[in-house]
Amino acid sequence: MKNGAGPRLVLAVPVKDLKHAKQRLTNVLSVAERGELARAMLVDVLRAVAAADVERVWVVTRDPAAAAIARSLGAEPVSEVENRGHTAAVALAQAEAARRGARVFLTIPGDVPCVTADELRQVVDGVRDGAPIFVPSRSGLGTNGVALAPPAAMPLTFGEPSFARHLATARERGLTPRVLALPGLGLDLDAPEDLTALLAERRDTETRRLIASWRQRLASTHASRDEAR
Repeated sequence: MKNGAGPRLVLAVPVKDLKHAKQRLTNVLSVAERGELARAMLVDVLRAVAAADVERVWVVTRDPAAAAIARSLGAEPVSEVENRGHTAAVALAQAEAARRGARVFLTIPGDVPCVTADELRQVVDGVRDGAPIFVPSRSGLGTNGVALAPPAAMPLTFGEPSFARHLATARERGLTPRVLALPGLGLDLDAPEDLTALLAERRDTETRRLIASWRQRLASTHASRDEAR
């Protein structure tokens, strides 16, 4: 990590090993395709972050390929010794942000390719001391965005139903959480139906172009699965 004065705001993007990404898409995408998808999504996310002009961006990963993408798009890799999961990666960045004296900590996942710079600005602009921001996933079960002021305001634990759990934890600690429903940030790509949802968005992203190039094969795979039922 860079030396110097502590940042006012830190945004952390946890990223697993790209070659082992998106296990829930195993039935429709090959190992190589899932790796391509993870790379495209990370590029889209970091481009949106760059456009939002976030002061300090950390990509928490142990994957050299993810670290290289981060550097190429102006983010700073934060190394993990091993993949301990999304919650542990966020906790690592959250603790470091607090140690560095950051006033605001923001985290989003690396699989939300439709997130926009405007949505990120809304999250940053909305957070206040004692009033964290939470952005639900499209299902309403997961948490796709969190902003805390200060960074150590509360622990974060991901995995469905993390959204309800985060709201409850915030209130138990005397905080006043605010919910922002943001369609781009809310759409994470975990299941086959999410690929279809992204294509319907019609946004020109690396991820959409990649999935569109697989459209015919994906449709055939879906049809074959339906026939087998």
